[in-house]
Amino acid sequence: MPQIYLCFLWHMHQPFYKDLSSGEYKLPWTRMHALKDYYGMVRILEEFPQVRQTFNLVPSLTAQVAEYASGDAKDPFLMLALKPAEDLTEEERAFLMRHSFYSDPHRMIYRYPRYGELFDAWQAQKHSGSWRLFGAQGIRDLQMWSQLAWFDEEFQAQDPEVREWIARDRNFTLADQRRMGEKQREIVGKVLPEYQKLAATGQIEISTTPYYHPILPLLCDSNIASVAHPGVTLPPRFRHPEDARRQLALARESIAGQFGAAPVGLWPSEGSVSDEVLTIAADLGFQWAATDSGVVNRTLGRAVPVDGLYRPYRWRQGGQSLGVIFRDHFLSDLIGFVYSKMDSAASAEDFLHRIRDNCAGIVASGRDALVPIVLDGENAWEYYYQNGRPFLRELYRRISEDGRMHAVTVSEALRLLPPEPLDHIFPGSWIDANFDVWIGAEEDNQAWTQLLRARQTFDSTTGASEEQRRLALEELMIAEGSDWCWWYGPEHESTNREEFDQLYRSHLANVYRFLNLSPPEELSRPILRTAAPEVQAAPSGPITPTIDGRVTSYFEWIGAGTYHVDERSGSMHGKKFLVKEAHFGSDGANFYLRVDFHPGHEQELTAMEAKLTVQPLDGAPASSLSIAFSQGTVSISEAKLAGGAHQVECAFARILEARISLASLAIPEGRGLRFQFSLWQGGLPMDAVPQQGWVEMRTTDPAEMAG
Repeated sequence: MPQIYLCFLWHMHQPFYKDLSSGEYKLPWTRMHALKDYYGMVRILEEFPQVRQTFNLVPSLTAQVAEYASGDAKDPFLMLALKPAEDLTEEERAFLMRHSFYSDPHRMIYRYPRYGELFDAWQAQKHSGSWRLFGAQGIRDLQMWSQLAWFDEEFQAQDPEVREWIARDRNFTLADQRRMGEKQREIVGKVLPEYQKLAATGQIEISTTPYYHPILPLLCDSNIASVAHPGVTLPPRFRHPEDARRQLALARESIAGQFGAAPVGLWPSEGSVSDEVLTIAADLGFQWAATDSGVVNRTLGRAVPVDGLYRPYRWRQGGQSLGVIFRDHFLSDLIGFVYSKMDSAASAEDFLHRIRDNCAGIVASGRDALVPIVLDGENAWEYYYQNGRPFLRELYRRISEDGRMHAVTVSEALRLLPPEPLDHIFPGSWIDANFDVWIGAEEDNQAWTQLLRARQTFDSTTGASEEQRRLALEELMIAEGSDWCWWYGPEHESTNREEFDQLYRSHLANVYRFLNLSPPEELSRPILRTAAPEVQAAPSGPITPTIDGRVTSYFEWIGAGTYHVDERSGSMHGKKFLVKEAHFGSDGANFYLRVDFHPGHEQELTAMEAKLTVQPLDGAPASSLSIAFSQGTVSISEAKLAGGAHQVECAFARILEARISLASLAIPEGRGLRFQFSLWQGGLPMDAVPQQGWVEMRTTDPAEMAG
């Protein structure tokens, strides 16, 4: 009987945050995710022995985890979290304030009452320009919670000390701080042994990525970016296939040293492939590689349906051969971006229902189906309830109980299913089957130009010792990593962009220093040019628009507040934005909302449901409204208005417009409000404004709006 084989590949990665010159870690993310994600993601599989998976471990990550576990890592973020609050300088207090609220507010800050209080106080003090209102006890509580919120769910639920801290919530002591630091090392120390344990039993397969996570096709030849994007503006040509080979060879050696066997599987950084890359990988001993469905579409020159996607392929060229699987982009993104907003059981059932539907025709034809699910294994979970563990348990339980569905490793799948032949592969990544995220923008091209100059300097310089050249080469390899250009250019935003920029330039500067040369002056200046756009402006006057689903007059929304959707992503790329911007305002008696959509999504807006929640700023009960709209029609499918009377008017044509009386919302005239807007389709949340939190409007009094 035909079977459905699920191949989960969880990609575990962090860039190399350590400065080789100073020995300091410049950002804390390896340690933080080691506390929260790396251990628990594999530990949970012990509860489901029938579920087998592939974990892709990047050596730049595992090397850092090992150093943290040994206690040798110099991490100033941790040092300040453990320093007595009474001894902190003003500069250190400011540093702590800036770096203690990285967590998602909804899932990770407000989950803990004291952490939420401190966050609210910090927000208020930011606006007042003063951080001095935190006393020593408040600072110590913040030092504890900025770390405890990242502790793995298993320790939060089962470790007696951690449970006591969480239950106590506040008034932590110096002894608590010291013990919390020791506990961190204990948790990080469990990470690699847990992977080694399950790899030894065969329940997980370990694959890898080139050592410092470079975009291999661009290392081999940066001009290859013009194949996927003809006419793209490119920097001077970088062509060093020997660096790509070195990064891959070192990765195999590193994983073999940690796990006793060299990996046979490869998730090339960001799913980036080319014929030259696959040739090098096969020559080094890799037996399979994974990339994205967009790449197979470009390779075959057509949109490949699921019966073509849900099977393995065999790439052959120049006497080399490699198995290749292509990830289901849509299903992988559901886990990455959508299911975090849903109930755990409902999302697990929806996921498996979609897989069964996709595979129905394949199975009916008598063929087994291979469903590749590949995504980041760390960054999505902070947006899930309890770090995604309830969702994963529901998902794994249902898979284990389904007699025709089996979760297998990639190598197992390649043995079970016959492959289709491929004589070439299109050069691209998992993002739009091109390399635009990493090259082509002004910032990206400047980064590549500086990398090329450092690489040329390394080749032409003599006189440095063998050890100095080894360190300079390692710095070059670190700078070749994809993460620096991830944050350059217009695509992504992070509170740490400046730190990433500084760290990249420091790695390049160290190349020159280790070669006994002065770094070029250009490395002293930021590469960053692009600033994040301002996303919100308050209403400046009263509005009385016509509710007809169109911009009837240029003047009707003048004076409205605006919320421009910032489409930069963070560590996770792939969020689809349907909403372009929202306009909002009042005439003193009504609340008005207009939602503009991106052109080209008209078909996707068919059979959509919009959900609007409006709440008085004083925290009084909220009102909610569900609006079904499609092809020029609109209806109120559900209304729960705090004021009782349904004084609502809606319209949809090119835009969605709504008018709700303030009386219906139980908002006294002139008082402020806040709102959330979301789009749903088929029971799945598709977009939201804002992505987190609320859009606030401080007053509905027209006389005060311009004040």
